[in-house]
Amino acid sequence: MRKVTLFFILVFLKLSANAQDSYNFSHFGIGFFGSYNKPYADLKQANRGKTYNITGYYNLTPYVPLGLEVQFGNISGGSILTDVAKRQYENHYLAVIVHGDIALGEIMDYDGNFFLKFAKDLYIGTGFGMINNNMAFIQRTNLIATGYPIGGYTFPGQDASANLIVPIRFGYEFKIYNAYDEPFIGLNIGYIHNMTWGEGLDGYTDPASGFKNNSQDQYSQIVVGIKINFGTVAPYTKQIN
Repeated sequence: MRKVTLFFILVFLKLSANAQDSYNFSHFGIGFFGSYNKPYADLKQANRGKTYNITGYYNLTPYVPLGLEVQFGNISGGSILTDVAKRQYENHYLAVIVHGDIALGEIMDYDGNFFLKFAKDLYIGTGFGMINNNMAFIQRTNLIATGYPIGGYTFPGQDASANLIVPIRFGYEFKIYNAYDEPFIGLNIGYIHNMTWGEGLDGYTDPASGFKNNSQDQYSQIVVGIKINFGTVAPYTKQIN
């Protein structure tokens, strides 16, 4: 009888220990972000623009969020005053992107190590989506006479287009915890490099024989923002805070 009682006591203690080793996080989140962007397109001069991001999250774990992002802003380059060909554009764009991130905390044991506890919230990610380009302004005809009279040549390209977009994401999230040691708010700072499959970002598709055009259009972002977690709570096997 004593052996049976001892067995059940040990089982109870084991289950209690496992319960104590369970840490909670919320499955859902929403993020609001702002950034400065820089284009890498056909025009040599790249102007700084502003981008805004709204992202809905599903957190697989505290360190693996999946996001559905709506991104909008303005991207511009060139100048009718200083550009050699007097080309200039301003793209008021809208993008919808699905992406996923993974932070170091998901793949390493950081318990008891101050440096690793700080490094655990560094993340990397990628995804895919579509970007809709809309030229609010573009200098479509030539302003200097080079083989054509002024206004006699039309730079080829589209004022509106859609391209596939693939982001490469790096960043750090400063987690803020609630009274239950659950990650409630995340303050984010990061870098995103967006590669587009097409020539729609700047609205010009001039042949490479006339203008340098060695790669697809791209743009980068320096991002800051806030993520708020909410909704159903799930257990995690490692201490998060």
